[in-house]
Amino acid sequence: MSPRPPPTGRWRLNRGIQQTLAVVGVAFLIHLIPLFLPRNMPEQELAIARAIPNAQQRVSVLLPLKENPKATGADLREAAELLLEGAPSEARILLEEAKKREPGAIETQLLQARICQLERMERCVQETLERAAEMAPQDARPDLLRAEMSERAGNLPEALEALARARSKQPQSTAVGLRYARLLSVTARHEEAETVMRQLGPQLSSRELLLQLGILKTRAGRNQEARALFARAVGEAPGSAVAHYHLGMSHFQLGDVDAAEEELRTADRLDVSNPEALAALCALQIQAARFEAARITRMDLERRFQDRQDLIRSACRTDR
Repeated sequence: MSPRPPPTGRWRLNRGIQQTLAVVGVAFLIHLIPLFLPRNMPEQELAIARAIPNAQQRVSVLLPLKENPKATGADLREAAELLLEGAPSEARILLEEAKKREPGAIETQLLQARICQLERMERCVQETLERAAEMAPQDARPDLLRAEMSERAGNLPEALEALARARSKQPQSTAVGLRYARLLSVTARHEEAETVMRQLGPQLSSRELLLQLGILKTRAGRNQEARALFARAVGEAPGSAVAHYHLGMSHFQLGDVDAAEEELRTADRLDVSNPEALAALCALQIQAARFEAARITRMDLERRFQDRQDLIRSACRTDR
């Protein structure tokens, strides 16, 4: 009997496709398993709801948790959170049940304040945040939420007061300190902002401190000092796309378009997944009347970031 001929290229290709399809099929079946298990555990309902993109469609999955004796207050709060954007009334129903099961949880109060804000119930927001602060006097979260809500509403003095209270409760928190310094800077309290930022120095890397100080100087209109700080940040971390981005923007603010282009292109090369540097390059090329260069940059943006059309249109506008 003659020996079997060796497998052809097409046979090997088909075999590879079959193996790939088999792996995909097994993975798909594994993801379907939760749908066929007895659904009496809150974790299953929450997992299914997370996979549903629309809040209204999640309602039928999550609302029955109100009657599920196994659902904890944390389960009910997560369910309410999943309904927050799009179904706040149903979120409130779940939250009321969470209150009954965990009456002393400050997390429930914070979530209720957010629901009240979505429903435009300002008095409810204020009363709920006050109650949360009374329940946990040393917890900074009610103040941080009040600061976030106040800033979004344009009430910057109230936001600053809330952040100051939060910082007094969490003086070692880097995140709180950075937020406080930023808002001081936004409200033109530049020297105070820099003082707070320098106090955070031991908690930040040298590069991060230089970048943050540079950003504060930029807001204060001290662009020469900002550029020097960003240049030092690049020297500290030449592989940092963020440092090159800020240095490029500061070059442009000081009128050095060529240096700005070079730094923004470097930032883009260092982080090819982020369109911000290339979008900024397109914007500054248009401002500098380098329209042919801007056209080429826009083509590059559209080729690489097809899902970011809004950003591209905004950055590459020629009707400025």
